[in-house]
Amino acid sequence: MFDFVVIGAGVSGEAAANYALKRGTRVALVDRDLFGGSCAFWACMPSKTLLHAAEVRAHGGDYPWKRASDRRDYMIVREGRDYPDDGGHVRDIEKAGGTAIRGVARIAGPGRVEVRHDGMSRTLETRRIVIAVGSKGKIPSLPGLAEAGYWTNVEATSLRTLPKSTVILGAGPSGVEIAQYLARFGVRTAIVSPRQLNPTDHPRSSAMLADVLRADGVDVRLDVRAQRVRPRAGEGGAHVVELSDGSSVAAEIIQVHVGRTAAGALRELGLENVGVRYDDEDFLTVDDRLRVAEEVYAIGDTIGREISTHLGHYEGELAVKIALGDDVRPDFSATPRCVYTDPEFGAVGLRLEQAKERGIDAFEETADLSVSAKGYVTESGGHVTIVVDRREGVLVGAFIGGLGAAEAIHEAVLAIKLRTPLAVLAETVHAFPTTARSMGGLFAKVALELRTS
Repeated sequence: MFDFVVIGAGVSGEAAANYALKRGTRVALVDRDLFGGSCAFWACMPSKTLLHAAEVRAHGGDYPWKRASDRRDYMIVREGRDYPDDGGHVRDIEKAGGTAIRGVARIAGPGRVEVRHDGMSRTLETRRIVIAVGSKGKIPSLPGLAEAGYWTNVEATSLRTLPKSTVILGAGPSGVEIAQYLARFGVRTAIVSPRQLNPTDHPRSSAMLADVLRADGVDVRLDVRAQRVRPRAGEGGAHVVELSDGSSVAAEIIQVHVGRTAAGALRELGLENVGVRYDDEDFLTVDDRLRVAEEVYAIGDTIGREISTHLGHYEGELAVKIALGDDVRPDFSATPRCVYTDPEFGAVGLRLEQAKERGIDAFEETADLSVSAKGYVTESGGHVTIVVDRREGVLVGAFIGGLGAAEAIHEAVLAIKLRTPLAVLAETVHAFPTTARSMGGLFAKVALELRTS
């Protein structure tokens, strides 16, 4: 009898399993494919490795594609082989005292999980089930796309040979990061977005990101949608993507980064056997304790909040805490959202219009990083923008575009989570010259305004 059977060994599943083991429970971790999941092999780690190589190259360093590709293969344990080796992840779970099981899991009933592998089947008895099946790229119903073929994040982060050209449909974090490293390695790149780039970010950050990509040679198409694909209809057999504004773009490779879905795995999971009605939605709905049924929890991409490694890890540990009776609940109010292009972008909390929609008496202040000490000494630009609750005197949102943004944002993360008064933030010493100091200057400015208003 296990205390936990965790279905899915990506970031959130591994986090749940490892934390449950640290709490002294008996744990089985099941996955049909790679232990470690997308982040380790097809997303975060390979993409950030390639972004680093592209940044060195863009700033004059000697970093040819072969070296970048080899370094990426090292990071995903694919040196001299066609598919990554996840043995390190399996050994880590087993070393911690867990049971790693390769196979396709299906919930057979309350406290029972059936696992099939290589024609064999076994049933695991457990007190609790944690669903962490992850997600895959969502594929739009676009005429001609299937015939033309397409890449998702898997192909875009694992390529060993650069294409001549690519068009990226979708401009969230994955799409824009991939666009930058491909363009910086000489691939003719276009990106198509029905809204601003990275739509959940502040408009200042999105506009800055568009300028950054254009400076790298990316053809940025905003406020348009792909309507259809004409396979091999362009010069040299390139695929032609027709857009909603009447224009078109041609490329050797079409990439699809228009969202994620867990539906493929959820359809096969046997949710009906624990009383959960599933109607083919992209994600599961959980209650305020991350539950979908009694002693059945769901975490990570499976529940479709901000899809990120750090949030999945948080949810994985939290689900175990809740299951073991700890008096805790999820708090998603201060989840950082970062884009690791050069320069970086960081965000947390609410944009101004979102705050006002919630009835908050909010206002916004911005600092231009190009005229800050950090901007002067590094010849760089960007912005820091904060959103403030006037009545409560606390921070409710923060957005940074510029050097070190993904690091500097964490002061705002903690401030929002703890509802730290602006007066306290204003009295906090910020190192000079840093991006964080520009945010500290905004805290001081706003604290004085609130004091005199």
